[in-house]
Amino acid sequence: MVTSAIEMLIRERRTIRQFNEKPLAKETIVNLLEAAVWAPVHSRKEPWRFILFMEEGRKRFADGVLHTFSKDERERWEEKLQNDYCERIQAHLLVVIEADPRQREWEDAVGAGSALIQNIQLLAWEQGIGVVWKTNEYNFDPDFCRITGVKPGERIIGTLHLGYFDQDKIPKPRPRTPARELLTCISSVDGDEQL
Repeated sequence: MVTSAIEMLIRERRTIRQFNEKPLAKETIVNLLEAAVWAPVHSRKEPWRFILFMEEGRKRFADGVLHTFSKDERERWEEKLQNDYCERIQAHLLVVIEADPRQREWEDAVGAGSALIQNIQLLAWEQGIGVVWKTNEYNFDPDFCRITGVKPGERIIGTLHLGYFDQDKIPKPRPRTPARELLTCISSVDGDEQL
């Protein structure tokens, strides 16, 4: 059976955590976003907005993260975090959506935003750009949100760290459970299950 290019891309993409310092152009990220926004959206309104930190702006992102740390954590991690976030990783992208108290609308927006993030990851991988999608505690911290420009009534659904990486730093794939082991197929009116 022939494997399609998109299937290969899906299977080969990895989360990258070790970036090199090769510059990444803003226009490259904008082009990724222009394609990624074609993710499926269940409402008439696209739910997302983006905040991008590059070049000197990376320090504002790092400061926002550090602001959520305790004094002891800052003393222990500040130097490493500043090096990683302001030197090695070339861009930090916040994907934010409007908070909605209506569960269905909220879940639709989160689903659409997640599809958009997967699009970004696949498009970036195709260009040799690594991405790690984080949902750390700082995403929910009001001070981090204020420092990074997240508006009241918005929620971060993903912090994406982007940058180039060395080929020898690509992690090995983690095994996946075969889908047929997770599949319940209902193929008759009376609900008989078949695998």
